[in-house]
Amino acid sequence: MQPPSQLSNMDWGNWGKYPKNFDPSIHGRFDPAKYYGKADVPFGEVKLGELGSWFARREKGPIRLAQMIGRAYWRWQHKYVLPKKCGVAPFFQMTVTAMIFFYVINYPKLRWHANYKYH
Repeated sequence: MQPPSQLSNMDWGNWGKYPKNFDPSIHGRFDPAKYYGKADVPFGEVKLGELGSWFARREKGPIRLAQMIGRAYWRWQHKYVLPKKCGVAPFFQMTVTAMIFFYVINYPKLRWHANYKYH
């Protein structure tokens, strides 16, 4: 473990700060569900022949993946959880997601439980 003086001198990058492309005078209030980088063609509008070049333009890496997951989480929150009358949709979505997740992690044990006919 490092002493506190060394931890304070570390470069934490953009941790806890706004994205580098965010400008409050242009974008207004900060929205964690919005991508503030350069706009590109949405995935649904990409043609099959352009798919390789579209993936080549993406920024890759674990930080970009974490940012993408965070934006998707906040979009889900804004659409299903945070409205005043959200209903039961988020609870059913979380339940079904948990069921699928636990089925996948237990599949190696479950696949041997087959029903056999002995006659």
